[in-house]
Amino acid sequence: GLGDFAGKVWRIGLMGYASNPKNVLTPDQFMHLPPAQQAEMEKQVAAMQALLQEVMRQVPQWHREVQNEIKKLNQETAVIAITPLFSELQHKYQDLGDVLAYLEAVQNDIVENVMNLLEAGDTAISEITDSAGTSTSEVPRQFGMTRYKVNVLVDNSQLEGAPIVYEDQATYNNLIGRIEHISQMGTLITDFTLVQPGVLHRANGGYLILDARKLLLQPFAWDGLKRALRAGEIRIESLGHMYSWISSVSLEPEPIPLNIKVVLLGDRLLYYLLCHYDPDFGELFKISADFEDDMPRSPENNLAYARLVAGLARKEKLRHFDRTAVARIIEHSARIAGDAEKLTTHMQTISDVLREANYWASQTDHEFVTAVDVQKALDAQEHRASRIRERILEAMMQRTLLIDTEGMVTGQINGLAVYDLGNIAFGKPNRITARIRLGKGEVIDIERQVEMGGPIHSKGVMILTGFLGARYAGERPLSLSATLVFEQSYSEVEGDSASLAELAALMSALADAPIKQSLAVTGSVNQKGQVQAIGGVNEKIEGFFELCQTRGLTGEQGVLIPAANARHLMLKQAVVQAAADDRFHIYPVETVDEAIELLTGLTAEEVDGRIVARLEKMAETVKAFTAVAAENGQRQTKSPV
Repeated sequence: GLGDFAGKVWRIGLMGYASNPKNVLTPDQFMHLPPAQQAEMEKQVAAMQALLQEVMRQVPQWHREVQNEIKKLNQETAVIAITPLFSELQHKYQDLGDVLAYLEAVQNDIVENVMNLLEAGDTAISEITDSAGTSTSEVPRQFGMTRYKVNVLVDNSQLEGAPIVYEDQATYNNLIGRIEHISQMGTLITDFTLVQPGVLHRANGGYLILDARKLLLQPFAWDGLKRALRAGEIRIESLGHMYSWISSVSLEPEPIPLNIKVVLLGDRLLYYLLCHYDPDFGELFKISADFEDDMPRSPENNLAYARLVAGLARKEKLRHFDRTAVARIIEHSARIAGDAEKLTTHMQTISDVLREANYWASQTDHEFVTAVDVQKALDAQEHRASRIRERILEAMMQRTLLIDTEGMVTGQINGLAVYDLGNIAFGKPNRITARIRLGKGEVIDIERQVEMGGPIHSKGVMILTGFLGARYAGERPLSLSATLVFEQSYSEVEGDSASLAELAALMSALADAPIKQSLAVTGSVNQKGQVQAIGGVNEKIEGFFELCQTRGLTGEQGVLIPAANARHLMLKQAVVQAAADDRFHIYPVETVDEAIELLTGLTAEEVDGRIVARLEKMAETVKAFTAVAAENGQRQTKSPV
């Protein structure tokens, strides 16, 4: 009968079966039953099917109710389990509103998704609790593996005071930060654990120090820094998305408030260029500090320099420097500063000398570094960079370059120039000649005529022309034409430091007064005949001394320099010793008259007298030619056509 009928609900539907297999009727047996019994059994089966269908309609509702009850129970259990933990954190960060809001959101999210966490298993839960503050190089796909991790961009918990950060590689990504991607199945994907901080994040709340030149050389870095400073926030943006180079989906991290002081380091020229060409620069960087390249050479600063040398020696683990070595270092520092009363503040150059002096001390097994070791280091540095200087000296010794160091020549003088090759500068004598002829008072600078003279050099020639006109053509015409040239000069001539030599050569040619070729001259002049200071005075003196020493010192050689440059003299020991032995001379002069007396051996009045007489004679000659020309012109006018 149907009392033995049972059923089972499957996911795919309802299946009925007999509870007692012995009572199962075969189809033939069922067909042999009386029709009334067959009808009764079919009626009972239909009733049961209707009942079961009603039950089946209620099963999904019952399932949802059960699931909701289970979820509610799990959430209640989760609340009981995590509330003490979150309460501890909320108490710890009670003064930080953003942190409290984040913790509340995390707590609510854990409760809401507790079923997913349970499905992920214990591994996911353990990774959630163990990975706070860490980053992963892979993106796990299971729920919960990264959802509650904390990507700590900056940790200053161990820092005392405000952060001070120097960034040598100031690229856009290093400054602003970046969002990294990983490749999975040929697709680039990312998540918040791949957000990497920039140096602005690390220095936020403190100071960031950048090399201005390196910053400007990096594409987009300067604009990115200005944008962050102006907005007062750090917005991590991919350059590819910013400029629409790529169209993949990426993150947009929330901007971080920025409170920072940025210090740019660079040379003065770069500062002036930024002030002139970038209107944002003066607005964002309002405070400038221009550091001196040198400092006064006083007893106090000498002692400070000695301490600095000792500090650098300890830092570099060098031998100690004795007092003679320190004194030689201080002398070299004054030489670099270009002033006997100054000391350079360029410590890199001094450090290089200290290291090399320590090497030479080790080669001779000196316990301490001495002045001899320092001098060896300086000589070695000069020798390594002396190829061009030696080639020029060789050319002068072979008379390929014509420079006289003996005798007297009219209208010819030894000028001095400086060649700066970056890490070394040296002086070189140049022959300057002047020629005079009848003319209209012009002084022709041949270097300028062929466009080999710079504007400052041309200005110097015009100034000395003004001096000649004021002194000798006040009451008579300057009836001459003069030419000036740097002999054997095949490159541009710039600067006015040869204007004194050029003026002396002109005056020699006008007065027919020979100039001592044993002397060289450097200095600029003004229209009043005063000699003005120039640069590179030490290198110029040493350049002429080297030539004279190679040819043999006679006791007559020397150099005329502006008196204002006397304080700048920091010469090599060989020059100092030769001057002390009267084998080489240095003459400071203040006026053109002093210079011309030393160069010619005549008094200034004698030279002026000769020049005036020469000019008067030339004026008479011009006048006579003019009269003859006028007479010839009249004769031609009266003659018949």
